[in-house]
Amino acid sequence: MNTWLRAMAMTVCVAASTVAVGQEQRGTAEEAVALVKKGAAFYKANGKDKLAAEINSRSPQFQDKDLYLFMSPAAGGALIAHGANAKMVGKTLGDLRDVDGVNFVQKFREVANSKEGKGWVDYKWPNAKTGQLEQKSTYIERVDDVYIAAGVYKGK
Repeated sequence: MNTWLRAMAMTVCVAASTVAVGQEQRGTAEEAVALVKKGAAFYKANGKDKLAAEINSRSPQFQDKDLYLFMSPAAGGALIAHGANAKMVGKTLGDLRDVDGVNFVQKFREVANSKEGKGWVDYKWPNAKTGQLEQKSTYIERVDDVYIAAGVYKGK
């Protein structure tokens, strides 16, 4: 009986630590905003091309947990940088929709071109770390003629 109880206790501890690790790996809304602001400051200090190179090289300074930056022209056009999927760089994604038909790229541009030039867009997107389709909220902030963005996965 003691052996069984110890085995159960170990199983519960391992399961609890696995859940805790999974939760720690998710970025928060505050962290996404901070990452975008860090990218915007880098852009202002070093320019668009250097920021794009840093994002596309998956520089650790522009990734945190499951958060990564991406950058696109505010007026529309080809994606300039993507911190999780280099295959998307150079592609025009203006008609891209999620599984529910939400044209989230158009919504990104609307937020970027709004008076505030910043805000959030909700849609569904595969998690770059897990591959699972999840609800995502992306924070967008316009800098000059581009927007810089990072999204928070919220789970299924």
